[in-house]
Amino acid sequence: MAHRREQICLPQMPRRAFLAITAGGLLAAPLAAEAQPTRKVWRIGYLQTQHRETQLHLIRAFEEGLREKGYTLGRDIVIEYRFAEGHVERLPELAADLVRLKVDVIVTGVNPNTIAAKKATTTIPIVMTGSYNPVEEGLVASLAHPGGNVTGLTSDAGSEILNKRLQLLREIDPKLSRVAALSGLGMSYNPSQVKVLEDAGRGLGITVVPVGFRGADDIGDAFAEIRRAGAGGLIVFGGPLVLDQRASIASLAVKNRLLAIYADRQFVHDGGLMSYGASVADQWRRAAGYVDRILKGAKPAELPVEQPTKFELVINLKTAKALGLTIPPSLLQRADQVIE
Repeated sequence: MAHRREQICLPQMPRRAFLAITAGGLLAAPLAAEAQPTRKVWRIGYLQTQHRETQLHLIRAFEEGLREKGYTLGRDIVIEYRFAEGHVERLPELAADLVRLKVDVIVTGVNPNTIAAKKATTTIPIVMTGSYNPVEEGLVASLAHPGGNVTGLTSDAGSEILNKRLQLLREIDPKLSRVAALSGLGMSYNPSQVKVLEDAGRGLGITVVPVGFRGADDIGDAFAEIRRAGAGGLIVFGGPLVLDQRASIASLAVKNRLLAIYADRQFVHDGGLMSYGASVADQWRRAAGYVDRILKGAKPAELPVEQPTKFELVINLKTAKALGLTIPPSLLQRADQVIE
């Protein structure tokens, strides 16, 4: 008996409906892809003269500032760190490298870093921190309207901060009459700072003796010059060269029994007596706010340069005891940190 093959026939779908479903499926794929856009990863350049080790507290402050703005490192932002390790002449090469990487923003520290970045690019936004005399140095057109591709923060607080350092020295030694001003040669903004300090000294009856050095080999000669000048006090300016030699400077200041005050708290942690100045860590944290605004579309030319808002006094009591000094209780009460 022949077997009959049975065919199961399904009802036919109208052609028009089939084409509509097919077209809908084709459109659904790109729409699904558009619903999950690729996350933008911003690339930030970090350009510094000093060694990485001297920058760790500033790196932490900057990264913390970015996290406060909602960024996750490695997911939203990648930071390209470049350190000249004390060799200012390497800055142009490092700045050019960041430009080749097409970073979205370059963050710099003191003037030499910003100058190198500015020469390397006129289009990539640059956020400076801790700059000195940014208008006079040609980094920006004005604090209120920077123009160009550079903005950020300056450490300038006028003559008041230099006057304050002299007053703090006088508070410890009311008879102090001669103070040396030590700075690294080659920093173009230092001569104007020394001039301001000399003017402030005249108002207090203190003679200011400018002394400079070019590197580790002539720090000893600089202190010999300070001894010859008969200075009993010492004010040390900031800057890459000075920061790199801070341990030697702090040690020689104690050895020569000088009443010394520094611009940066790092000196005090390395054995210096006292520091008073703008909080550099706070400036780096605030620099993250500039980066955030720029990544969201703000133009550097339209972001005013900000001056310091947080100052800190740090005193090393161990060093004071080694020098046979008694720090007035009123001064200790005003200190932001006392190292014992």
